[in-house]
Amino acid sequence: MHTLKIAFICASLRKDSINRKLENSIIRLFEEKGAKTQIINLDKFQMPIFHGDLKTPGNVKILTTLLETFDGIVITTPEYNGCLPPLLKNMIDWTSTESTDYIKNAIWGIASATPGPMSGIMCMRQLSFILSRLGGNVLSQQVGCGNASSSLDCDGNLIAQPALSFAKKMCEMMISRINQKKMI
Repeated sequence: MHTLKIAFICASLRKDSINRKLENSIIRLFEEKGAKTQIINLDKFQMPIFHGDLKTPGNVKILTTLLETFDGIVITTPEYNGCLPPLLKNMIDWTSTESTDYIKNAIWGIASATPGPMSGIMCMRQLSFILSRLGGNVLSQQVGCGNASSSLDCDGNLIAQPALSFAKKMCEMMISRINQKKMI
């Protein structure tokens, strides 16, 4: 049996990011199901703001090649002014100039934590559109976690409903979809 490899990308670089905490909680769900997980820290793949006249930075190629090795990719992202953060959009813009194979070949999960009640719904919708537009297989079950500071316990476990149910369902859907794809 193939061990599933799931990458996690947090679109916030802040040390105490609520999205980083949500990411860690979702990682535990995947590991409980036997998946091998890896955090992809975008801070280690710094790149200039996308500009079509610039030569593709070498670390973009390294990141794109790395992302192609995963069965599934989960993005946890904050929402800035109703949109996805520039860090995430810039990463997608740069890597998609190198290759969209990693987008087309992985199963995608999307999660967002926000300090307010709206749970990143606009950002998740935009990210789903972008990934789908580039050929990504995006799960319909997303994890919106509003009022995030009270949604995690002192150990960083997601405890708030319905976010916890959404996270468990997303995890199950991703594992099932990857296994179905591998049987084809």
